[in-house]
Amino acid sequence: MRYSLTLVASLALSAVQAGPIVTRDHIVTTPTVNDGIILNYALTLEYLERKFYMEGLANYTQADFVAAGFEDPFYENLKEIYFDEQVHVQYLSDALEAAGITPTNELVYSFGTTNPMQFVTLSSVLEGVGVSAYLGAARDIMNKDYLDAAGSILAIEARHTAYIRSSLDQSPFPNPFDTPLKYNQVFSLAADFIVGGSSPVALPFKEFPELTLQCSQYYYEADRSSVTFSGAFKQAAKDFGVTKDTPIYAVFFSGLKKLPVQVRITAGNAGDYKIDRLPAGISGQVYVLLSKSSTDFSDENTIAGVAILEVYKKGMIPATPKPKCH
Repeated sequence: MRYSLTLVASLALSAVQAGPIVTRDHIVTTPTVNDGIILNYALTLEYLERKFYMEGLANYTQADFVAAGFEDPFYENLKEIYFDEQVHVQYLSDALEAAGITPTNELVYSFGTTNPMQFVTLSSVLEGVGVSAYLGAARDIMNKDYLDAAGSILAIEARHTAYIRSSLDQSPFPNPFDTPLKYNQVFSLAADFIVGGSSPVALPFKEFPELTLQCSQYYYEADRSSVTFSGAFKQAAKDFGVTKDTPIYAVFFSGLKKLPVQVRITAGNAGDYKIDRLPAGISGQVYVLLSKSSTDFSDENTIAGVAILEVYKKGMIPATPKPKCH
């Protein structure tokens, strides 16, 4: 898993290359983009979200959500979110066609939720990654009309995130800044959901080697909790030739902060990397990757990622027990 959140969690969305299913790549470089590529990147994100809500509303009834603790008008508000995603898909498709650019299409996804609580928890993650994807791409948009549209969509996705987080009894605004993510970072998160289909558009994004978080029986608390990355040393040794003497850093992205913490190799033969304490000052939906550098967190220096943690401010963890690992 790339994630570790309450009950279920997972990520994200992104652009998809032509072909049936994404594959991992050891050597990932920073892509070159233009407005057409960015619009198709956003469109792929919106297709994924649209499908997610369409399936959720079909699989779970209003009564199911109420029984899970999400009282009215939660179900009707989910319908509004689904409508927003439909509109976003249509707008981006129309914009691409108006510019003479072939739009991508919906792929085949598997979200793996089996009950309303898992669905809503995953919704929170997807919406958060969506915000980070738009925020990270905004700097590269040249056409001001497209920039206005992307900013408008980003704001709506942020409202979705706040509403869903509040419904889960999480802080709707856990950080004074949202977290921008780069294209390959988002693309790496998307692979967990893409199981088939093909696109007429080949986008220049690649997936990093997977980073798996060992499930913890405790909530993640800033400046306190440890984090173990299962099998990460063994995988890095295989993929990149790192040794026990190679310095590797877990880099945490939270708001505008990028905080590196040097990892250590755990005892025994598991081949895990571990940090003994999360950095201070991180909160909410936090992203982490492994980097060969403590200062340059480029795609070229990334050896695994991206994983997601829900991190609470120090002293602010919930009083209720953390749900068991699945």
